[in-house]
Amino acid sequence: MPRHSTQLIRNIALTGHAGSGKTTLIESILAATQVIGKAGSVETKDTICDFEPEEQEHGHSLNAAFVNFDFTDDETEPKHFNLVDTPGFPDFLGQSLSVFPAVETCAVVIDAERGIQTTTRRVMRVAAERRLPRMIIVNKIDTQSDQDGALAALVEQIRDTFGKECLPLNLPTPDCSDVVDLWEKAEDGDGPGTRFSSISEGHQQLVDQIVEVDEDLMSVYLEEGTLTKDQLHDAFEKALREAHLVPIVFVSARTGAGVDDLLHLMANLCPSPIEGNPRPFLLGEEGKDEREWHADPTDPSKTFVGHVFKVTTDQFVGKVAMIRVHQGTLKAGDSVQLGDSRKPIKLAHLNKVFGKTMEDVDSAVAGDIIAVAKVEEFHRDTVIHQSKNESLNTLHFKPVPMPRPMYGVAIEAKNRGDEVKIGSAMAKLVEEDPTFTVQRIAATNQTVVSGMGDLHMRVILEKLHNRFKLDLNTQPPKVAYKESITGKASASHRHKKQTGGSGQFGEVHLSVEPLPVDEFGNATDPKIGLDFVDETVGGSIPRQFMPAIEKGIRQAMEHGAIAGYPMTGVRVRVTDGKHHPVDSKEIAFISAGKKAFIEAVKNAKPVLLEPICSVEITAPATKVGDITADLSGKRAHMGDTEYLPGDMMLIHAKAPLAEMGRFTSELKSITGGQGTFVMDYSHDENTPGNVQAEIIAAYSPDHDDD
Repeated sequence: MPRHSTQLIRNIALTGHAGSGKTTLIESILAATQVIGKAGSVETKDTICDFEPEEQEHGHSLNAAFVNFDFTDDETEPKHFNLVDTPGFPDFLGQSLSVFPAVETCAVVIDAERGIQTTTRRVMRVAAERRLPRMIIVNKIDTQSDQDGALAALVEQIRDTFGKECLPLNLPTPDCSDVVDLWEKAEDGDGPGTRFSSISEGHQQLVDQIVEVDEDLMSVYLEEGTLTKDQLHDAFEKALREAHLVPIVFVSARTGAGVDDLLHLMANLCPSPIEGNPRPFLLGEEGKDEREWHADPTDPSKTFVGHVFKVTTDQFVGKVAMIRVHQGTLKAGDSVQLGDSRKPIKLAHLNKVFGKTMEDVDSAVAGDIIAVAKVEEFHRDTVIHQSKNESLNTLHFKPVPMPRPMYGVAIEAKNRGDEVKIGSAMAKLVEEDPTFTVQRIAATNQTVVSGMGDLHMRVILEKLHNRFKLDLNTQPPKVAYKESITGKASASHRHKKQTGGSGQFGEVHLSVEPLPVDEFGNATDPKIGLDFVDETVGGSIPRQFMPAIEKGIRQAMEHGAIAGYPMTGVRVRVTDGKHHPVDSKEIAFISAGKKAFIEAVKNAKPVLLEPICSVEITAPATKVGDITADLSGKRAHMGDTEYLPGDMMLIHAKAPLAEMGRFTSELKSITGGQGTFVMDYSHDENTPGNVQAEIIAAYSPDHDDD
């Protein structure tokens, strides 16, 4: 039998910027509930959640980690908590966002000293977009005990940035050694008082905000002038679900101030899986006739539905899939289906995760978060079910939008023989990390791995070394330039070889010209890199040799004619040639076509095209001038700017990819980590003459006759 019912589960993700104290707060919570005897610390490297070698080395969370425990409140039945500790560095935002499908509440931790930071804004925005109830935890209030007005100013900053729906649910005492609960207490009394505002004012603001979501309750409130917490409870939950209320609570994870009150509020006011907003499932083929589908967590006898929201690889256990149960009951030994696959998958063991340890459990109910090991078929965002018909075969989860990895490095094995191991290791890391990608770039003959920034890449390399015993050489990736022509030219080449026996002979006359282009100089049909036209007459070149000539031209285009980059947007007309009835062979016309083409291109005003990217930068308004100056130095064309809430600006620009290789770290430096950007390919443009000359000068052509 399950150890707890769905109604008693509380799934909460602790998010926020690096250094805000999320890991320390979980330690304080575990100590307060006597789950652990003594709270660990990041400094002594003995916390429950930061157990990976890379996390202990850097002194920060780098992966999402899970703890679970039961909490007995004096007033209610024991609640079962699943808390998720998430990393706060912007480089690891994907790890934070990936757990959103598993929780009902996003608790955003803010450092009382540093205030609102980059990750704070981003997780608040994404949680709102996903209709995830939010609460704000202001941590480290003990550091503000001698700072008059600082906490009051922070609350105003929070409300200015995220909206007037952000209201304190408790207030720190004057010395910040404890907090006063505004939910339980309505009037100022004989207690120590509050650091700012007052109990009556804070309670009044809360009630006024909550009753706005319930007209009947508002009528009672207007008539009687007061409401009990029992009367307000349902409206409070509705206000949370509709984002009409974002509670602010105060704690000090280091001293324990406010931790007991936080636990009480989470247990009694945060939504259970039954009370939370429905998760965004879609039924139907992706992109075709999809419709919303809502799980029913209220009935344990319903068909089981679960969602794999995270995958990790443990060097001892193997592949581990983290699963959120959304409907029904799952028992150890049950078989499940994966989409429309007819082959059942047996789950021999179910586990609850606590830091780096896993404990076997017999079953899991709707709302539970469990781990299943050694099932290779499970991947991130896989939906599993036990439907006996085909009704749920096309059920899938609407994925959380992830930030695009923009920081790339080219890699190669440092040691011979590691190439095969690299492929396997990279595949595992890509599955674990939604913001890490691996690409083989044919144009530059490089393997490029991309992530969110320099720190992200360093941690990836550390994981490869620690976990897979792999060491890599890295370098900045080459830019995927393209070659083209802007004029017309003709050339010919005779290939002739005599080796004693049957020889090789082929002669090709051809002309080249650019294909029609759009306003950016790109071929109007990007699928057409080469338009090959046979204009020979009189049988000067037999028809069976035309494919060989085209093959030679395509070989030259693949390797480039002036700088070693692929060529595009060229029309080739084969106008004449000669053949020999005995010595003409396919290889001769391949070589003749290639050499004639290269010679013609060199006389057809060749150009090097560079990729231009659309860039959108979000940054504090005070930094716009510095960012604009930096982009101008990168040959960027500035576009419009837009004002955003919280004194932020959105800057639009188009910039050459070649100039943006280090922009991630440069933007962090300019904005103090508060700036973010996204970048997508826009079009190709002619490379400036001086840049083109440098690239061509560095090219050593090696056109052979094969």
